[in-house]
Amino acid sequence: MRILLTSILLVITSLAHGQILISLLLGDKLNSGKIEFGLDGGINYPSIRGLNDGKLKTGFNLGFYFDIKLKNPQWMVHTGVLVKSSLGTSDLPVYLLNNADLDSAFVGGKVERKINYFNVPIMMKYRFKNNFSLEGGFMPSLRAKAYDIFTNEINGDDLEYKADIRDQILQLDFGLMAGAGYRLMRGNGMNFTVRYYYGLRNISAQESMPDQYNQSLYLSIGIPIGVAKAKKKEEEKK
Repeated sequence: MRILLTSILLVITSLAHGQILISLLLGDKLNSGKIEFGLDGGINYPSIRGLNDGKLKTGFNLGFYFDIKLKNPQWMVHTGVLVKSSLGTSDLPVYLLNNADLDSAFVGGKVERKINYFNVPIMMKYRFKNNFSLEGGFMPSLRAKAYDIFTNEINGDDLEYKADIRDQILQLDFGLMAGAGYRLMRGNGMNFTVRYYYGLRNISAQESMPDQYNQSLYLSIGIPIGVAKAKKKEEEKK
C-alpha cells in the first residue's frame, strides 16, 4: 500500500510543475459548469510536534486546485497539488556535525529545519449562500528535500551551513486538514482561506529520536483561472 501511494504521488507531482504553466494558458479550458480550476498559494506557519525546542517558522506554498461540484452545487470536493510547500521548524539548538571547524563556527548559533513537500489536499467543501465556506479532509504528502540550516554571526559576519537530512525524514506524510474561507465578488472572485494541517504520521526515520509530527497554519489565496470565460460559454450554450 505504501509503495502504491508513493508511486501515485510521484506521478502526480511530476506532472504538477508543467500544469502550473499550462493552467495560465489554458485555464478556461480546464473549467466547466462542474469543475473550477485555479492557482492556490500563500504563506504558512509550520512547526513540528515532538521537537519541543523548535518554534514556528514562515514558509511559502504554491500550486493549483480543483473544486469539483457535486449534485448539490453547494457541496464540492476540493483537491489539487501544492507543488512548492515548505514545512519544518526554527530556532532548534545546534548539534554536533562531526567536523571540528563547523562545530566551532556554529557554537551559540541556531538551526532551522526546512522540509519541502508535494502536498495533495483532498477535502469536502461546503459553500454557504453568503460565500463563506467550510472544508475538511486529509492530506497525503511526498517529501522532496530536507535540510537543517545552521546560522551564526561571528564578528559581524553571517555564517550559514546547509546539512542534507533526507535520510532522517520519512518520504511520506499524512494528516488531517480543515479550513474556512470567503469568496470575493459575489462568489466569482478570489478565495481567501485559513487552513490548519495536523500530521498523524511520525516523520522521523530515526528510531532513537522521539516521534515527530508536522503541523502548520496556512493563509491561502485561490485565484480562479478562466472562470468568467467558462461561465460565458456555458450561458451561450444554454
